[in-house]
Amino acid sequence: MNSQLFDAIDALAKEKGIEKETLLEALEAALISAYKKNFKSATNVRVELDEEKGTMQIFSRKTVVEEVEDEQQEVTLEEAQSIDPNYELGDVIEVKVTPKDFGRIAAQAAKQVVTQRVREAERGVIYNEYIDREEDVMTGIIQRHDSRFVYVDLGKIEAKLPTSEQMSNEQYHAHERIKVYVTKVENTNKGPQILISRSHPGLLVRLFEMEVPEIYDGIVEIKSVAREAGDRSKIAVYAEDPEVDPVGSCVGQKGQRVQAIVDELNGEKIDIVEWSEDPTVYVSNALSPSKVIDVILDEEERATTVIVPDYQLSLAIGKRGQNARLAAKLTGWKIDIKSESEALEEGILKETDSYSDTEEDLFE
Repeated sequence: MNSQLFDAIDALAKEKGIEKETLLEALEAALISAYKKNFKSATNVRVELDEEKGTMQIFSRKTVVEEVEDEQQEVTLEEAQSIDPNYELGDVIEVKVTPKDFGRIAAQAAKQVVTQRVREAERGVIYNEYIDREEDVMTGIIQRHDSRFVYVDLGKIEAKLPTSEQMSNEQYHAHERIKVYVTKVENTNKGPQILISRSHPGLLVRLFEMEVPEIYDGIVEIKSVAREAGDRSKIAVYAEDPEVDPVGSCVGQKGQRVQAIVDELNGEKIDIVEWSEDPTVYVSNALSPSKVIDVILDEEERATTVIVPDYQLSLAIGKRGQNARLAAKLTGWKIDIKSESEALEEGILKETDSYSDTEEDLFE
């Protein structure tokens, strides 16, 4: 054992970003294992490493007893006091037992253990680096895909994009750059595992934070998100300052901000609506782009009956009920949509409240 080994450990620690103490602990464990294996010893031993001198020593540890029952673990008081008269019963005595040819054996036996510890430490470094990126957006490069996952290189690790988290309107090709939302980072027996998503509502939130400075700075707040990935989403925003237009901030000049997000999501339509603590106004806004005549609340059931002009009924409901479904998810209220004529027939709406021929939105 010489200083070259310690120099190698020092270089390895810097290269892998691992604490040097971690590697030295691994080396100690490997040397103890090698000693016990190669010299058929079950005794309790301790390794002492001296970096300055580039040496190692192995000490056998034995307890001082009156009568020895296990020679590998115990020593008599008489023997102990022959080394040092100050020893007493119950003390632990250390005796140097380093074999002359142990350096070569130790190097061979330690290699595998140290390599394993290095691998474990590397995994720990990677896990600690990525655990802080949970619920965040990262940019990666698609490596390959199979029937279950798309594999994305995030730098130091390959993340998995499950089929359930992929967007229906996207195809994934090797070597393409892609933004993904980190849903889970976990440490497993096989090392760190990272699961990512393209369909998670959190991706939409983070993209708006990246694209809209007012959201990043907290001037505009995202209150709720409803998403059917790859098709359409709704996002409710709010600004405490009445001078700030939350919707306009998100849309951007000539729609540039929201268009950048739409492009990133491969054409997914995004409705940006203003949040309101008044559920009547909020539900009305959430049904955008449809016009609304009236919103009738049932607070006990947390349900609403929304009345829209006849010609706006299909727009309010949306294709396959999507607009109404997303609005309900966004607001947390059940939404039952009725046309103006249907509401008049059922007596829900009076003639005086009728939308008539005007196209003005009562909630604008």
